[in-house]
Amino acid sequence: MDSIKKIYKIGNGPSSSHTMGPKFAAAKFLANNPQAFSFKAHIYGSLALTGRGHMTDIAILDTLGENTEIIWHQTELLPLHSNGLLFEAFDKNSNLIDSWEVYSVGGEELMDKDNKVDPQVFYTHANMASILKHLENEGGTLWEYVHRIEKDDLTDYLWEVWTVMKEAIERGLSTEGTLPGGLKLLRKAASYHFKARMQNQFIHDDSYLFAYALAVSEENAAGNVVVTAPTCGSSGILPAVLYLLYKEKEIKEDFIIRALATAGLIGNIVKKNASISGAEVGCQGEVGVASAMAAAAATQIAGGTVYQIEYAASSALEHHLGLTCDPVAGLVQIPCIERNAFGAQRAIDSALYAINSDGRHFIMFDQVVEAMKQTGKDMPSLYKETALGGLAKVYSDIKKEN
Repeated sequence: MDSIKKIYKIGNGPSSSHTMGPKFAAAKFLANNPQAFSFKAHIYGSLALTGRGHMTDIAILDTLGENTEIIWHQTELLPLHSNGLLFEAFDKNSNLIDSWEVYSVGGEELMDKDNKVDPQVFYTHANMASILKHLENEGGTLWEYVHRIEKDDLTDYLWEVWTVMKEAIERGLSTEGTLPGGLKLLRKAASYHFKARMQNQFIHDDSYLFAYALAVSEENAAGNVVVTAPTCGSSGILPAVLYLLYKEKEIKEDFIIRALATAGLIGNIVKKNASISGAEVGCQGEVGVASAMAAAAATQIAGGTVYQIEYAASSALEHHLGLTCDPVAGLVQIPCIERNAFGAQRAIDSALYAINSDGRHFIMFDQVVEAMKQTGKDMPSLYKETALGGLAKVYSDIKKEN
């Protein structure tokens, strides 16, 4: 497995696969062709179907410049992944001087015909079972295991991640108005936060949790700076859970940083053995994985054992199996923003459930990850970030009727 730093990418939303990934790919192609006079960017499959709503074209044009033609191939797929790109560079005489077929596979990660770009191997253990076995023999916690492997500047990087997460929440809580895009969707985080302050103890934790998740998700939808956790579309879940524990339960930030290490490990395991790409496995790979990461983090902070942490992550992911990725109008707004709020709540519930157990259960985390992978393979492409099925289709059908 690669570094957990690849799980936590800092950048502008609204999508790690549709915005951050294409922008990163365009920058690499530009660096390889500084002498080019003009460019063409061919965009395929899911990337083309929801690219306008996800600002894919804007990300590419901002990088390659105005002398770039964007060509959408909504009914065509490139062979390796549904988020395909073909960049072409031309000289002043319109002669093709270079081309690159590349795929944005989620979390800003890229892949080409020679497999992943700049891959690194940090972890020799590839799944949860082998990690738990290692800890049984060597001792330690999950966060200590991560730090033993990564060393160097990981703590400093996680502090930066936590700072950006907090800033996204605090910006979102203080911002009102309408989100960009054709849905004219109003921001809700500020009003939810105000209402949470007015409520009694019995219900105010959930209301604060909703407000924090909405704050980050709305910042993401507006194209502002967030942290992928593991993606932009699911970036509100982990920060919301950690901020609730930090702000309302007065958990020290050192514990938050350690929890980020464990949550990153959970996301890394899924990324290695299945996928965190909505275009590949649906929203179970985004919101489901984010909820599992947050459940693991919350369980650790609550004093859970490594087995209870594994159980919490397993439960959170298990109860998101089959979740489709069906963004209305191709925007990361409906149902994405609300799903972050409910994903955060499910993470807390999963942590509470696991803490009340002894950590023993039948379906282990690795098995749930495999089930998610198989479910994603069986899921029709209509429900994998194409905006052709589910809620997206219902909305478009109603709009046509009216």
